[in-house]
Amino acid sequence: MVPPDSQPPEQVRRTSHSPYDPRSLDDELLQSALDAAGDRAWGPVVVVPSTGSTNADAADQVDQGCPEGFAVVADEQTQGRGRLGRTWVSPYGAGLAMSVVLRPHVPENSWGWIPLMTGLAVVEALGMQGLEARLKWPNDVVVDGPARDGGPGPRKLGGLLAEVSGTAVVMGAGINVDLAEDEAPVARATSARIEGADVQRERLVVDVLAGLRRRYVDWQLCGGDADRAGLRDEYRAACLTLGREVRVHLPGGSVLEAVAVDVDPTGRLVVRTPDGTTHDLSAGDVEHLFS
Repeated sequence: MVPPDSQPPEQVRRTSHSPYDPRSLDDELLQSALDAAGDRAWGPVVVVPSTGSTNADAADQVDQGCPEGFAVVADEQTQGRGRLGRTWVSPYGAGLAMSVVLRPHVPENSWGWIPLMTGLAVVEALGMQGLEARLKWPNDVVVDGPARDGGPGPRKLGGLLAEVSGTAVVMGAGINVDLAEDEAPVARATSARIEGADVQRERLVVDVLAGLRRRYVDWQLCGGDADRAGLRDEYRAACLTLGREVRVHLPGGSVLEAVAVDVDPTGRLVVRTPDGTTHDLSAGDVEHLFS
């Protein structure tokens, strides 16, 4: 990995490049998109052809003092991490794996909004390229509807993972872009290509960074208050989980069946059990009981 202080003047830096591979990120297209976005898109952006985990690479750069907004993007991620110790692996060039370094100066009890606002940025960026996506609390980017084999949905398009590294937060996103049907590991997995959308990864990188920065800055200016920043209402509108009957597998192994009714001011999921009791959940594996 290239330390921040060795970056060339341009925003995009690639450690090695395969110019004839159609699934490689196009550095010129990415640079043009970053130039067009200007300061809205943060940077610098380091592009690597393959890595174990972009989150791990970004965390290494936190230790070296990289600036806020420093991002790592990979054509391939072989040891990507998801929630609950799961892995996130996709064929070379079939997805977008990216991580960005954030250094929030708001109360830590509001940091739960970082993955939620990142999800909003991803949904917005995909929508700008014609793909309607939604969010499944807390960390999934999904397409509404049944699985490809007719089983229960929604179809998973991507995942998000925030990890604290010292005083920084490394925010990672993995999005299936060019994954073909025969490359999808399960029937619930989907991609922009499978959904019939032509999504350009270079533009997606920049639009996600720009959308995240806008929300993040507003949230910080509001002292981490998601209501004042408009995040809570925006998330309610984008979250497919709200209003659904859900089964939540809680840390420790217990299971809760309830209706998801809201997200609270700190980003926790509020559910109501059949006896009318409400529970505020900060973590859990959520299963939608009906598509």
